[in-house]
Amino acid sequence: MRDPRRETPWLPDLCRLPRVAALLGLAELVVVVLALAPDGVQGWTLQRFVSASGFCLWIALAVAVLLCKLRAPISRLPPRLGGPLAVLVAAAVAMLVSGVVHALYAAVGVDALGVGAWRFMAGTAAVTALITALALRHFYVSDRWVAQTEANARAEADALQARIRPHFLFNSMNLIAGLLRRDPAVAERAVLDLSDLFRAALGAGEGDSTLAAECELAAQYLSIESLRLGQRLQVQWDKAEPLPWSLPLPRLVLQPLVENAVLHGISRLPEGGRVEISIRQEGDLLYLKVRNPAPPPDAPGAPLHRGAGHAQRSIAHRLAWRFGPQARVTSGWAGGYYACEITLPLSA
Repeated sequence: MRDPRRETPWLPDLCRLPRVAALLGLAELVVVVLALAPDGVQGWTLQRFVSASGFCLWIALAVAVLLCKLRAPISRLPPRLGGPLAVLVAAAVAMLVSGVVHALYAAVGVDALGVGAWRFMAGTAAVTALITALALRHFYVSDRWVAQTEANARAEADALQARIRPHFLFNSMNLIAGLLRRDPAVAERAVLDLSDLFRAALGAGEGDSTLAAECELAAQYLSIESLRLGQRLQVQWDKAEPLPWSLPLPRLVLQPLVENAVLHGISRLPEGGRVEISIRQEGDLLYLKVRNPAPPPDAPGAPLHRGAGHAQRSIAHRLAWRFGPQARVTSGWAGGYYACEITLPLSA
């Protein structure tokens, strides 16, 4: 059996341009620090600064390219062995480049470096090894954090799958069975809606959905519940066109909010009520709002915040991971109504 931990190399990917740019920036930072350090030996001229910058940037670029090519074979080793090996590779590259540079200066009879060959090579290798070790450690921790965040988002999506409760499936199947003889066309539509709903739930952690697909899924859920609740459930959609219907969204973003509105609001009121779903765009922001009548949060038998909180936290977590800190999920009860609103940046 293949070890899933070996599927993705653990060594940070230095083939990506932002990573290469970061290494080049660190190399240039070393030159700036050396130029500003009061060593009291030789003053730094513009020519010396440019020469040192070119030397360090070439080393950084060579290290990045070599570790990029060696990522897969080094990652086959355990990190406690592969990490030091990657640092040694960087040190070897630095020694080779510095040795060639020192030899070229010696060949033309210029002693611009001011130190012996071995000291120059060893010092360059040591500094390169230190910078490479720090950079690889930073990239490694950053990659692990991103992987953990993605795993948490996937786990939240998986948890939402369980929110389409077994009793909803059983009630829906019993409802469909009762409709088969009385109204086969409605029963067929309910089966198709139920199928789409559970297909979306099973794929909640896989890939993106769209705004149009999320609205359609919520409408299918409400269609099934309207067969059960009848006139007690009314639905009002307010879609302020134009809207970015093809906007990529995580799966199961709108449907859980609509489900909360039905389970914790409409179904707890003897007279039922109306679920209002509004979607509008204002500038670079998209607003999705679900509003429904609901018992007060402190009313007996109305655990609204506890029931709705899990879904809202899960949705907020996944949207923040997808859109950044500008994505917000706000909610509250006032005047006999509970409202939950999602705010998304369209420029993410």
